[in-house]
Amino acid sequence: MIFTTKAEYGVRLLVELGRHGADHPVSLKAIAEAEGLPLAYLERIVALLKKAGLVESTRGAHGGYRLTRDPATVSMDEVIVALEGAVAPMTCFVDDTDSPRVLCSHESDSGHGCATKLLWMRVQGGVMEKLQQTTLAELVAFAVRDTTPAAPRPIAAVPAAVTAG
Repeated sequence: MIFTTKAEYGVRLLVELGRHGADHPVSLKAIAEAEGLPLAYLERIVALLKKAGLVESTRGAHGGYRLTRDPATVSMDEVIVALEGAVAPMTCFVDDTDSPRVLCSHESDSGHGCATKLLWMRVQGGVMEKLQQTTLAELVAFAVRDTTPAAPRPIAAVPAAVTAG
């Protein structure tokens, strides 16, 4: 299953908002420049996140967007569903969000699902489980750690066998 750039850019946008905290709205222009993303596309993505109640906007000179909740309470499954819709590993696989069962479009063909339905149910369940277990706070912490300059590493001594050649 492949997620679109809508999911990637949306998560990156949320991470940037998480890095700035709830007290400081951030303009989409600043996020677009910091992340190297197209502003027009971010405007469409932030509209989906706003509709899902994940972000809110503030107008004015110091306006922008901020998270509506603590990043620790935002799980990636709700973000991905808000941006992409249902997570389905195959085009014939339909996640019926109104009930706990998974639908297979092949059931209408022969009255029962195909032989691979169990496999795709497990794949979809595993992906959704990992998305549910991952919070925005974890991604923010990872991003902060990943951008912190590393301490200089000592240069290892070159073995004598290498230099004696």
